[in-house]
Amino acid sequence: MKNLLFIILATLSIQAFSQSFNEDKTAFTNYIKRMYKFKAFEGVKIVEDYNDAYLISALSLPANKYPNESMMMRVADVKAQSQASTFLNGSNITMDMVMKTEETEKEDGVKETTTTMIESIKQNADGFVKAMELLTSFEIDNGERVLFIYMKKMQQAIAPAEDM
Repeated sequence: MKNLLFIILATLSIQAFSQSFNEDKTAFTNYIKRMYKFKAFEGVKIVEDYNDAYLISALSLPANKYPNESMMMRVADVKAQSQASTFLNGSNITMDMVMKTEETEKEDGVKETTTTMIESIKQNADGFVKAMELLTSFEIDNGERVLFIYMKKMQQAIAPAEDM
C-alpha cells in the first residue's frame, strides 16, 4: 500500500513539474513571437526574464530553396550556432578594396575615365556553441520565408548596469 501511494505521489509531482516547464516555455515562446511581430529582427539577442537570461538566435531561410524540411532544419541549426558563436566569441574581419581606373579615348578625341571599385569582406570566427534549442519556427513574408528562433539559457543572468 505504501509503495502504491509513493508511486502515485511521484507521478503527480512529475506531471506537475512538466506542465509548469511547458507552460513557462510556451509563455516565453509567445513573448518572443510578440517581440518579433512588434519589430522584426534577425541575429542574436539577449533576452532576460525575472531570473534568467537567454541567448536568442533568429534567422530566416527561403521556404522553397531546400529539397526537404530536414535539410532546411539542419541549415537553420548550423546558422543559429554560427551566429551565437560569433556573438559570444567574436570574429576576425578583414576587408580589401581594389579600385580600377580605365581611361578610353573616343573617336572625337574626348577621353572618358571609368572607375570600378571591388570590395571584399571576409569574416572568420572560431568557437563552438552547443545545446541551441529550437524554440519556434513560423512562416513570414507571405509564406516565402521561414523564421527559426533558437535559444540557449545563459549560465548567469546579466547584471543590471549600476547607476553612476
